[in-house]
Amino acid sequence: MKPHVPFELAVPVAAVDHVIGAPHAMATVVEYGDFECPNCKQAQPAVRMLLERFAGRVRFVFRHFPLEEVHPHALGAAEASESAAGQGKFWEMHDLLFANQEHLKAADLRRYAERLGLNMARYVAEMDDHVYLQRVREQLQSGLDSGVRATPTFFVNGRIQDVSFGLRALFDVVESVLQRGGNR
Repeated sequence: MKPHVPFELAVPVAAVDHVIGAPHAMATVVEYGDFECPNCKQAQPAVRMLLERFAGRVRFVFRHFPLEEVHPHALGAAEASESAAGQGKFWEMHDLLFANQEHLKAADLRRYAERLGLNMARYVAEMDDHVYLQRVREQLQSGLDSGVRATPTFFVNGRIQDVSFGLRALFDVVESVLQRGGNR
């Protein structure tokens, strides 16, 4: 087994990930994000545009990276999204959480679960028992192992992509990968 190189994706995309887009796309974009992070919220429209522009040629993966020391509700929001995922509604909860980023307390999360029509007995039990905490922590650790230090952090085909000067760089690298047939 080769040693891991920092700034490359330490944990490959797998069936347990939250994925939208073309299943066998030449370009895979992975975001490590935090539902309470303003920069992550600002990135969401660009991600949607990316998926539309490269429809059928790109897939998008969201992984949790809650920055608990600065975002006190991020971990609970991540757990709520996983509970929703258990009922087939991850992306719906993902969108609700970003749309209502200023309201992520437990009571708010419960209202969103109700709005999505989740089985509330199951949701409450999973949240009370922190059923998905380990999954969130594993994604956080995979981010740390990959060199993630802030949110959002994006990887394209396994390599970190600097977006500190704007998300245009993400579009450019995806377009380049597609032109080269999936190679970066």
